[in-house]
Amino acid sequence: MASKRNFAAALGDWSAQHRKTAIFGWLVLVALVTVLGGSAGQKTMTEADYGTGDSGRAERILQDAGLAPPAGELVLVESGRLTAGDPDFKAAVSATVRALERTGRVQNLTDPNKTGLVSEDRHAALIQYEVKGDPDTAADRIQPVIDAVEKADRDHRAVSLGQYGAATGLKGINDSLGEDLIRAELTAVPVALGILFIVFGALVAAVLPVALAVTACVGAMGLLAVSSQLVPVDGMTNSVMFLMGLAVGVDYCLFYLRREREERARGRDRASALHIAATTSGHSVMISGLTVVVAMAGMFLSGLTVFEGFAMATIEVVLISVLGSMTVLPAALAWLGDRVEKGRVPFLSRRRKAAAERAAQEAETGSPRRENALLRGVLRRPALFAALGAALLLVLAAPALGMKTEKLGTDKLLPPDNPMVAVSQKIGKEFPGAPAPADVVVTADDITSPEVRGAISDFEKAAAATGRTGKQINVKVHEKENIAEISVPLAGDGTDDTSKKALETLRGETIPDTLGKAEGATALVRGDLAFSEDYNDQLSSSIVPVFAFVMSVTFLLMLVSFRSPVIALTSIVLNLLSVGAAYGVMTAVFQHGWGASLVGTEAPGAIESWMPLFVFVVLFGLSMDYHVFVVSRIREAYDQGAPTREAIAQGIRSTAGVVTSAGLIMVAVFAVFGTLSMQDFKQLGVGLAVAVALDATVVRAVLLPSVMALLGEANWKPRRWRRAPTPEAGPEQAESAPTPPGRGGAARNVPVSH
Repeated sequence: MASKRNFAAALGDWSAQHRKTAIFGWLVLVALVTVLGGSAGQKTMTEADYGTGDSGRAERILQDAGLAPPAGELVLVESGRLTAGDPDFKAAVSATVRALERTGRVQNLTDPNKTGLVSEDRHAALIQYEVKGDPDTAADRIQPVIDAVEKADRDHRAVSLGQYGAATGLKGINDSLGEDLIRAELTAVPVALGILFIVFGALVAAVLPVALAVTACVGAMGLLAVSSQLVPVDGMTNSVMFLMGLAVGVDYCLFYLRREREERARGRDRASALHIAATTSGHSVMISGLTVVVAMAGMFLSGLTVFEGFAMATIEVVLISVLGSMTVLPAALAWLGDRVEKGRVPFLSRRRKAAAERAAQEAETGSPRRENALLRGVLRRPALFAALGAALLLVLAAPALGMKTEKLGTDKLLPPDNPMVAVSQKIGKEFPGAPAPADVVVTADDITSPEVRGAISDFEKAAAATGRTGKQINVKVHEKENIAEISVPLAGDGTDDTSKKALETLRGETIPDTLGKAEGATALVRGDLAFSEDYNDQLSSSIVPVFAFVMSVTFLLMLVSFRSPVIALTSIVLNLLSVGAAYGVMTAVFQHGWGASLVGTEAPGAIESWMPLFVFVVLFGLSMDYHVFVVSRIREAYDQGAPTREAIAQGIRSTAGVVTSAGLIMVAVFAVFGTLSMQDFKQLGVGLAVAVALDATVVRAVLLPSVMALLGEANWKPRRWRRAPTPEAGPEQAESAPTPPGRGGAARNVPVSH
């Protein structure tokens, strides 16, 4: 064996020799962080934590003053036959108002029989109220109110009642999310287990990676609860972390386990096989994990708390998964030995064993018994296949040129068949701006001064005169805090161009011409649309620094790993192509609606605001799994003396099975997102699944070998360091290894750091 070891080999060897310490230490660590996390409790983001720009400042002003706006709710009363003046209609409205009052959980209730808040055709009326108490917990207390409205609806058949608002919308999201998460977890684990069972043909070998990945996710959730005290997290962070942790954790174990099984098939003893797996695949896992970590760290440059929470969660689960793969896995394999093949399925086991023996024989002889037709074609005509592969990805990426991002509202996040979606659309149609009005927050040294009062009055008149607002402009003055809130319904449906133009007029003309002229007064606009616009602006300004950071650090990591700027640059370009293709598919499906029915949804007409940045960072990190693993095997063959094209062929052949298996697991796990009912989960699932599928097929099977074949010896320049002996052979064997035809000079030896 080679006398020189890298860190992964040293850690793997120690774990194999101290397997009880490694395994029980892991279980104790997971238990401790889980208990610690449970004691700390996970801190979730408040409404103010999400905000940015002027809307975020307005939100924080209200929160700091103890004036966080209560959760606003609307009840739509409508009838196709009756009008608002009919006795039965008025009786239904009055009964509903009384039912809401009896719950004791509402305030500022408005009765349309008294306010006249009815639609133009008078077939609909709108009851408005606010939920008492903390708006961040209103969704947990809204159920009795929902029950009261539903009972009133059953008691008055002449009209129909529908409810929509901040609390009911969030409750709908939470209920849908809870069902989604249970379904995702119940689906993802068996799917991963089934794929691994087919790959290894043995139950123990299949269960081991899944068990390790799941325990890593459990530990990461405990750790996330602790770190959330510093960086609060979004409600969906746990589910994203679990599915990502499962995907990367299983893949890392798969890389390691397949290499160990491959070496055993070559006739290595248990200790030698584990050492080689740690030296090669273990090191690749470490580099891949570090790449994901530094890529996710780029999200801290976004300036948005929600991204910081996602970054913390992903970094924690990846680091724990890497630690488990480099310690617990070799310890478990050393303890199990050949018992890892227990629970074999005869047919699958024979096929796997035959494939392993064939791979071992090919590795010993240096020539395949059966050449892959695609690989043979790629290496014969690399320019043609490079052009075809790049063209395919560019065509898929083309729709992304017209990508439209938007902070999707509750009605677009919920499934199309959810009753609240229809209610929201009806309210938007009959009462423009009512579902999501703009809220102007005015601060002044003396909010009751004649100058400020006059400016507020002028604002009301000017806003109404623009023709871009609804009828009901309401002013609420908080004298003690010197703050005023002005609720302004915007024309349009709350997200369309009409509403955006109304908001632009409000911010750019109406406020500066009225409130902006009052000395010492400040006016900021908040609300769903203002939040979305500010959120998009912040994302747009952060894209360049985040992209630059991720690509720069990835380049440096690949450069340090392979000592080749050409390979590092190639990695960046190939990753950009797969990310672009994912963007294009997401835009086509969710913006233009092409094939939206295939994933069980109706296109919302836009991509969720945070999705492009998140998908970019995740994919840039995850694609390194395959890239590092494949290129490491190519370089391993090259450093053993194979010419570049033969090294490419050997590397692609030796990794084809494991990359296909790993890619299939990731695609299957991410596809689970696409089956969920929430719109953002669907977009995330489709984007990640498509990108990983393209990465594991088009990029790794076509573009990578064709581009490396075109570059030839340039792939490895500069290479000015002394190479250590290959871990597969002793120093004496490595020194005497013959030089294959087509390469001059001494045979090269694979560095033990790979």
